[in-house]
Amino acid sequence: MGGHRHALTVVLVSALLVILSSCTPPKPDVTLDLLDGDWQDVPGVRAAEGALQVTPTARRIVEQSGEGGQPNPPLNLAGTHLVVGGDFSLSATFAHVTADASWALYDRPPVIADEFRVEPAGLRLTLQGNDLRIAVFDGTQKKDVSQPKPVHEEHVTVKDPGAPLTVRRSGDSLAFSSGTGTLSTMPLGKVFSSGELWLGFSSESGDFDITTLTAVAPGNTGLRTSGAAVADLQPSKDGLQALAARTRPDFLMGAAVALGPLTGDADYAREFVGNFGALTPENAMKPQFLSPQQGVYTFEEADAILTIARSKGIAVHGHTIAFTEAMPRWMQDLPAGSEAERRASGAALLDYIATVVGHFKGRLASLDVVNEPFDVDQGTSMQQNIWYRVFGPGYPAVVSKAVYAADPDVKQYINENGADVPGRRQDALLKLILDANAQGGHIYGAGLQAHVYDLGTDAITADGLSRTLKHFGDAGLRVRISENDVTDDHGTEAQAEQYAAVVSTCLRSRSCISYTTWGVDDRYDWWIDDGGTLQQGHDHLFNNGKPTPAYDAVKRALGG
Repeated sequence: MGGHRHALTVVLVSALLVILSSCTPPKPDVTLDLLDGDWQDVPGVRAAEGALQVTPTARRIVEQSGEGGQPNPPLNLAGTHLVVGGDFSLSATFAHVTADASWALYDRPPVIADEFRVEPAGLRLTLQGNDLRIAVFDGTQKKDVSQPKPVHEEHVTVKDPGAPLTVRRSGDSLAFSSGTGTLSTMPLGKVFSSGELWLGFSSESGDFDITTLTAVAPGNTGLRTSGAAVADLQPSKDGLQALAARTRPDFLMGAAVALGPLTGDADYAREFVGNFGALTPENAMKPQFLSPQQGVYTFEEADAILTIARSKGIAVHGHTIAFTEAMPRWMQDLPAGSEAERRASGAALLDYIATVVGHFKGRLASLDVVNEPFDVDQGTSMQQNIWYRVFGPGYPAVVSKAVYAADPDVKQYINENGADVPGRRQDALLKLILDANAQGGHIYGAGLQAHVYDLGTDAITADGLSRTLKHFGDAGLRVRISENDVTDDHGTEAQAEQYAAVVSTCLRSRSCISYTTWGVDDRYDWWIDDGGTLQQGHDHLFNNGKPTPAYDAVKRALGG
C-alpha cells in the first residue's frame, strides 16, 4: 500500500511540475541598440551624436590589367557583429539621403582576392527615393564571380522613405517592411544559416544618416553582439614563430592576412596568431584600398589589422607603395604627356606617399616601397606604369626618398617575383636596388616572393636559394622571403618538401631575415581559371582549419 502511495506522489509531483513549467512566462525579447556598437573601423561610416553618418568611398577592386572595378562596399569587420540562433528582426531608419542608401546584411565576411570579391550569402537593401531594391544572395558562385547575381531581386515602392526599414526572419521565411506595412515576403533559402550577422552601410554617390538601428529576437535565441574571433588568442609556445626564435631570436615567421577571416573565422585566427610573429596585409594597404578617390583615404581596415598586430606583439610589413596593379582609377589616369602634366602628377603621387607613410609612421617594421617593377613575362624590362611614366626609370629612388622623408625608420624593400632563383631577372633586381641607392635611395633589401605555381617549372632548390641569398648578402643587402606558397599539384609530399627547403635555407642564411607565406588557410585560397570559373587552391600550411603535411614539414625544418 505504501509503495502505491509513493508512486502516486511521484505522478502528482511530475504533473505539478508540468503545470508549473507551462505557466512559466517566456523569456522577454532581447533588444540591442546597434548605434552604440563599435563602428570606428568601417570605411565611410562615422559615429556622430545619436546617429551613424555614411559617406561614399567608391571602393572597387580592379583587374590585373587595370580594367574593371567590381564594387567593394565595406562591412563592419573589426567591430560589432551579431550572433543569433533563430528568428530575429533588424530595423534601420535612414535620414538625409542625398542619393542612394545601401544596407548589407551577410552570413559572413566576403572573401577578398587580388582581383575579385566573393560575395557571401546575405542580402542588400538599396533605397533611392521611394524605390527599394531587394537583392538576396545565397553564396553560390556563378560563372562570373566579379559580377555576382542575386538569386532573388525585386524593386518595391516605399511610401515613406523616412520610416524604419525592417528585415524579419520568422521560421523559414523572410519579410521586409517599411513602418507598419509589409513590402515583400519570400522563402529563407540558404540565407542566414551561419548564426552570424555582419552589417555594412554604403552609398554609391551620396551621404545619409542612420538614426535608428536595432536588433530584436526572442529571449531564447541567444541574440548578442560579438567581437573579433582573434580577440582572446595568444601566440603558441609551440608555434612556428616560437620554434624559429629558438634558433634565431630575431628571425620572423610571417603570413599575409586579411581582416575578414582574421576577425570572423576562429580557425583562421587561431592558426595565424598561434604560429606567426609577423604579418603582411594581403590587400588592405594597396593603393586602391587606401585611396579609392584622389585626396580621399580609407585607412580603417588597415588600421584595424595593425591594431590587432600590436595587441599580439606581431610585427607588420607594409605592402605596398608603387605598384602597377591594384591602383585606383584616379591614379592610373594621371596624365604624363607633357612636362607640366608630369610635374602635377608627380606632386599627386608624392602627396599620396607622404600621406600614407605618415599615417602609418612608427607602426611598420618594413615596407615594400616598390612592388613587381619588372614585366609580367619574367623578363628584365621595367613595367611602364604611372610611376615610370611620371618619374622615369629611376622612379624607385624617387619613391624611396619620399618614403624616407615620411618615416626614416621603416626598412625599405623592393619586392619581385621570379628573382628567387639565379638568373637575369635576379641580376636585374639587384642592379635596380643598387642603382636606386646610388641615386639617394634607402633600400634595405629585396623581397623574393617565392611563389611556386608549378613544381615542374617553378621549384626552388636549396642550393639555388643559398646562392641567391649570398648574392644579395655580398652586395650588402638583406632578403625576406616575402610571398611563399606552393601548389599541391604534384602531391602533398612534394609540396611539403618544397616548403621545408625554402624555410630551412632561409633560416640558415644570415642574409635572410624573415620568411612570409602568402596566406594562412586554403579556405581562403581562390583563383579564377582561364575559362572564368572560380577555383579553390590548396597552397597553404592549413586547410579548412587543420594543419597540412607542409605545416608539419616546416615545423621539422624549424627544429620542432
